[in-house]
Amino acid sequence: MTSFVGRRRELAEAKRLLSTGRMVTFTGPGGVGKTRLAERVAAETYREFPDGVWLIDLAPMVAGEPLPRVVAGVLGLQGEAGLSALADYLADRRLLLLLDNCEHLAVDCATLAGKLLGVAPGLRILATSRQVLHIEGERVLEVPPLSVPDTDDIASVDELARFESVSLFVERASAVVPGFTINADNALALTRLCRRLEGIPLAVELAAVRLRALSVQQILDRLDDRFRILVGHSPVALPRQQTLRALIDWSHDLCSPEERALWRGLSVFSGGCSLEAIEYVCSGDEVAPDEVIDVVTGLVDKSILLRSTVKCDGLRYDMLETLREYGRERLVESGRETALLRRHCAWCRDIAARAEAEWFGPGQMELAAMLRCEQSNVVAALEFCLTQIGVSHCALEIAASMWSHRLSWASLRDGHHWLDRALALDRDPTAERAKALWVDAWLMLLRGEPKGAEPLLNECRELAERLGDVEQLAGAVQIRGFAALLAGDFTEAAALLEKALSYHRTIGSRGRYWTTLFQLAMAAVLDGDPRAAELCAECRAMCERENARWSMSFAIWVTGLERWSKGDTRAGTDMIRDAIRIKVPFGDHLGMAQCIEVLAWLAADAEEHRRAAELLGAAQAVWRSIGTSLSGLGHLADPHRRYEDRLRAAIGDREFAAAYDRGVQLDVDGAVALAVAEREADLEAPQAERGIAAVLTRREREIADLVAEGLSNKEIAAALVISQRTAEGHVEHILRKLGFTSRAQIAAAWTPSSREDQPG
Repeated sequence: MTSFVGRRRELAEAKRLLSTGRMVTFTGPGGVGKTRLAERVAAETYREFPDGVWLIDLAPMVAGEPLPRVVAGVLGLQGEAGLSALADYLADRRLLLLLDNCEHLAVDCATLAGKLLGVAPGLRILATSRQVLHIEGERVLEVPPLSVPDTDDIASVDELARFESVSLFVERASAVVPGFTINADNALALTRLCRRLEGIPLAVELAAVRLRALSVQQILDRLDDRFRILVGHSPVALPRQQTLRALIDWSHDLCSPEERALWRGLSVFSGGCSLEAIEYVCSGDEVAPDEVIDVVTGLVDKSILLRSTVKCDGLRYDMLETLREYGRERLVESGRETALLRRHCAWCRDIAARAEAEWFGPGQMELAAMLRCEQSNVVAALEFCLTQIGVSHCALEIAASMWSHRLSWASLRDGHHWLDRALALDRDPTAERAKALWVDAWLMLLRGEPKGAEPLLNECRELAERLGDVEQLAGAVQIRGFAALLAGDFTEAAALLEKALSYHRTIGSRGRYWTTLFQLAMAAVLDGDPRAAELCAECRAMCERENARWSMSFAIWVTGLERWSKGDTRAGTDMIRDAIRIKVPFGDHLGMAQCIEVLAWLAADAEEHRRAAELLGAAQAVWRSIGTSLSGLGHLADPHRRYEDRLRAAIGDREFAAAYDRGVQLDVDGAVALAVAEREADLEAPQAERGIAAVLTRREREIADLVAEGLSNKEIAAALVISQRTAEGHVEHILRKLGFTSRAQIAAAWTPSSREDQPG
């Protein structure tokens, strides 16, 4: 009675599987649309089965009922037909059996299917189940949720309507509220609603029903209580399809006690987790450590736990947010929520401590990637620690340990936010507090707030001296030296940083020693100190010895600065571009901003005035993206002002402002592309002549890059941490915009020059 929406890829794949195999099982969580898809496949393939397509609805059956007799009855066999009679009937027939809702009769279905397929060569079976049936020769199609908008930044209503979840909502909403359409007033709320509903068709349909009494925004506002609001009232729907809670209750009832316990425990994770994390946090009284792998496998088989598409080192598991919230409710009921959350917090503290201990070495990329993958878990742990009595010290330890990987925070403001809250709650005079004080001061300096850093450093020094803690005293001295550097007092900076170096040398902290050495080299370069070249060389040598690639990008940057200070603009430019290329995979926006800023100075010295002005604007765009500015960074702010004055004098205020504004309008990708472009002449071509990138959005350019590298839609989804359906939608948009009909055309047109010259 309702239209079928989307599922083009799944339909094609299901038909392919049916043509090459005799047993195909659609799996996926409840409400994802397995039955609807199976019925569609059956309707579109019935001509291939002269003896018909037969639907066996197993949902009303209970364990113990004779399954062969039920199937025989649907097929029209008379009397008490059993397995033998059913096998004889099917032996020479060509037909498709659709066994729908097998999960609660999985063993019976597997047994029956195995026997029938063995005696009836013309038989095909299409099953839907929340868990794999494990039949020999079984082909499995994991039915994903519908595609959802992965960002609020959707270009138009037409673009938004192409996402399957949005299309389904609009279809169902128009039946409830005739004339319902997407418009400027509801587009953003609808985008966020479909994303929160995770593209689960049943959830989308139940939400659409609520439009009888609520607006889209009102439904979204009440979605935190999704199990109460997502309720239907259809008189013909099965009881478990009337509410989202009943649907998940059905899955929960199918789980073993150990699987239910692990489901509850997994609800404390946010953004997925590794097997090692599950073993650390969730094993114990209810699930023995040596049982975790088997129980995880059971939850994956039942579509409760999913293989995560997030690209990390090793396999990760994730849960739909709806299932996670259900598990959390069950965890609260069990009385074990606080205990599990404390273990989760301890696990986050351990991974943060490991990242800090190992950061200056060959694993910098892997550690940065690991912390990015675990960012949601870390934030969840911090929030717990800061809202529970007696565990605020854990928040101090986690947040302070992240100094070595400030990249792990979405912005410098985020890092300061957590440290500030933790310091306000935990005032015990400990080494952990002293450390958190200098780390927070450092973040405030990077944000351009030296006045806020001053009292933090004073308290840190006093506390470290009282505790006799040389390590934290070294931190206070180093960050005070960094503050002097930012203020342009290079003599004071050098004296303090030299003192900090001696502390770090005594302690034996290689990473902290290198960081201080880098700051000392920067002060020497900016002050014209004759030791500058030697200090820069020592910075690079340490990075080479330790194979610390991210740190090397800073060493190359300061060396490029040193070469420029000696008049070698060409060498300085090349080195700073190299530094940017290293920083990009790390996502080091602060480092990129520093590089782009200095490249603007070098371009001005090379009399590329318009390019220099645009680079100054691009640097400002990147500064802004991380919540900081040049205002408090005196070591860069003073040269910036001098070069801005020079450029205004050279090309006039109007032309400077136009070029600067072009740079400010760039996103980070566009700013990087501008910075690494070789010549100012490259910027003079009309946009249409810069290649096909001119018509693509930033996300579409990322997709085009991966298509050109030969990645499948599934691999693209994993690389960009989006759903496979969303990746497919982007590829289709690219094809349409460019007038292409195949991925091969994208790959052929997306040349290296297209990528290098892509606009912002």
